[in-house]
Amino acid sequence: MAIAAVQKGRFVWYELATTDPDKAQAFYQEVLGWGAVPFEGGVGPYTTWMNGENPVGGLMELSEPERQGGAPPHWRAYIATPDVTATVERARQLGAHIIEPLIEVPTIGKMAFLTDPQGALFAIFTPEEPTPGREGQPLAGEISWHELATTDTNAAFEFYKDLFDWEITSDMDMGPMGVYRMYGQHGIPLGGIYNKPADMPAPPHWLLYAKVNNINDVVARVTAQGGQVLNGPMEVPGGDLIAQCMDPQGAAFALHEAKA
Repeated sequence: MAIAAVQKGRFVWYELATTDPDKAQAFYQEVLGWGAVPFEGGVGPYTTWMNGENPVGGLMELSEPERQGGAPPHWRAYIATPDVTATVERARQLGAHIIEPLIEVPTIGKMAFLTDPQGALFAIFTPEEPTPGREGQPLAGEISWHELATTDTNAAFEFYKDLFDWEITSDMDMGPMGVYRMYGQHGIPLGGIYNKPADMPAPPHWLLYAKVNNINDVVARVTAQGGQVLNGPMEVPGGDLIAQCMDPQGAAFALHEAKA
């Protein structure tokens, strides 16, 4: 694999680890319209999420170590790097906790699972060609925003900037809630980072936003299929609409409708 084929710092895969893959599959197929295709060749049962003809992520059962550790169902994002081992070592030097330092899947690539210095889980991935995901502005059915709720916005950004060359695209003053820092790469916005409020019970975490054409219709499907709407739909600066949700098994996700 040519190193140049891997764009460091690009989000390339999104994976749901859950307690009931069959019910989760039915939920997201109804809510987001994704297809689901069994993947053969992994270490266990695995399903690939399809947005039309394009794979966007995966679905698997929450592992026994995760269950024993008290991990709830959750979505996790994979960030591309040309060298998993080197990135893991650099992350360790910067204060990350390494959960799985190296997992190799034949014909797919190498990956690792970490938590950043503030405790948010993420994954890194050196794929075999072709690199999954799609560059450019996200389409409906793709993940369009990657939001980190943390305890130290500045420190968290500096950590990811060091690993992945992310850039600040803008800072938005939210008053008593502090600064909402937006970051990106090569002129493409990727997401935001903010200090989670004291009354937010969840630990530092990533929240993934799926782009939709009509957020009100999708929110109605969320509740009809047994999920919850935690916040929204609401308008954010710039005119986009967002909503934060939870699927029936307890995994948090969000929706994003771009301003026309």
